[in-house]
Amino acid sequence: MLQNLRLNKKLLRELDYSAIVFAICIVIIGCLNIYSAKKGTASGISLTKMQIAFMILGLITVYLLLVFDYMLIENYAVIIYWAGIMLLIFGNISGQVTNGANSWIRFGGIGIQPSEFAKIGMIIMLAKKIDGMEGKINDVRNLLELLFYAAVPMILIVIQPDMGMTMVSFFIVLGIFYCMGLNYKIIIGGLTSVLLLVVGIWNSGIIEPYQKGRLTAFLDPEKYDLTSGLQLIQSKLAIGSGGIFGRGFGKGVQFNSVPENHTDFIFAVLAEEWGLIGALVLLLLYGLLIYRLVKIAKESKDIFGTVLCVGFVSNLLFSIMQNVGMTMGLMPITGITLPFMSYGGSSLLTSFMALGLVLNVGMRRKKINF
Repeated sequence: MLQNLRLNKKLLRELDYSAIVFAICIVIIGCLNIYSAKKGTASGISLTKMQIAFMILGLITVYLLLVFDYMLIENYAVIIYWAGIMLLIFGNISGQVTNGANSWIRFGGIGIQPSEFAKIGMIIMLAKKIDGMEGKINDVRNLLELLFYAAVPMILIVIQPDMGMTMVSFFIVLGIFYCMGLNYKIIIGGLTSVLLLVVGIWNSGIIEPYQKGRLTAFLDPEKYDLTSGLQLIQSKLAIGSGGIFGRGFGKGVQFNSVPENHTDFIFAVLAEEWGLIGALVLLLLYGLLIYRLVKIAKESKDIFGTVLCVGFVSNLLFSIMQNVGMTMGLMPITGITLPFMSYGGSSLLTSFMALGLVLNVGMRRKKINF
């Protein structure tokens, strides 16, 4: 049994170790800032230990995903997809309300975020379908089928309501369609339709007033300085006070006033203590990681592998832009975590799962003769 879990040495030579190193470096930086964010509290050390434990679990998951040919995953795409949908439905019915959304399921003391896993299922399903269509997504029938499989999880996420994850899912689909050559007229028409849909949802009552406030406060946070704009104001103060070189590890004070400073707003902690230099180092690591993943996508031997990589790269890229942007007032405030950095088991584990799948594609990009 254990012999079946061993990787062949010839395959290991094709593994992109640099991508793993970049991801681990980001997680380590995240752990340092999680500890700093909660320093002096009872949860400081425990949260850091939990994050390290999830990193180890994530690396084990990466290894297990590398053992099996990623083409086998295509055979189980339907099961994986609908299992994610069932998780979302269960979460919507009996999930725990966090920040106004039924986005968490609790099993004892462990919480999981179904949308994180459903997102992976959606990417795998779209990859399978596009592969079966031989990449012909401009065919009306094919496109409608793809939109169906993309819409089901997004509708369930909107109902929670979790607008941040809805935005991420939308840009994942947009990234896949764009890279697979969808006609520009269809893309423009689709974006127009989405805009109209957003206006409809905005005025439907699904989104609570305080959630609308969080989404719009970035335009004029001072106007809402005692309510929805407070988080952004404190975040900008923390980032600005870091200057070029930062205050030093464990010496930040401004970020203590930033809500969710160890999860959604972890970037504010980094910027205050490590300054502009620290922020640029983090963004450089992200850039190098994305570069390696894009390279794997280009070298994939089949459409299924390419779409998998494009979906996960789109997820990573938009999540980084959205999270960093919202901490500086450039993007609306949503509950999107910073990949590999923010505290959270579901986020970190699914990030490593995505990384493992992309590395699997790269490792098997050419035929290996045994």
